[in-house]
Amino acid sequence: MYLHADNLSDTADIARAVAGFLRTGDVVVLAGEMGTGKTAFTQAAATALGIDEPVTSPTFNLVHTYRGGALTLHHVDLYRLSRTDEIEDLAIDELARTGAVFVEWGDVGDDLIGDHLEVRIAVGEADDQRDFALRSVGRRWDARWDKLRSALSGFMVDDWGDL
Repeated sequence: MYLHADNLSDTADIARAVAGFLRTGDVVVLAGEMGTGKTAFTQAAATALGIDEPVTSPTFNLVHTYRGGALTLHHVDLYRLSRTDEIEDLAIDELARTGAVFVEWGDVGDDLIGDHLEVRIAVGEADDQRDFALRSVGRRWDARWDKLRSALSGFMVDDWGDL
């Protein structure tokens, strides 16, 4: 599914819509270049889940966990990791047992992450615009996919090639 956000508010709306379909065990893999808004997407999703504390990039700590919302949110960053064993040591599947997991730079370890929702983000023509490609990897999102598409229909665009 391809989406376009004209501004940061639209991007937050897309993240909030995704958050509305999250359940314990879900993994959301965020991919995109530096500065495309992976952390901002996670922040908006956390707010939608009712998490009040500031959500920051876990680049140096690798994992931040936020409680107090509708779900526990684990925010993981694979940017500095390159070896399979480093990624496996984060035990993303175990984190998912206790909440939802958002993985920035998750495409680095894509083959090590089970079923997930992939969210690719690219900067659009203007600085505040973002283009998104969402896809379900595995079967976990199958039962929710049509409802998610419906919730995001206002942002849908025809196929485009950069993502």
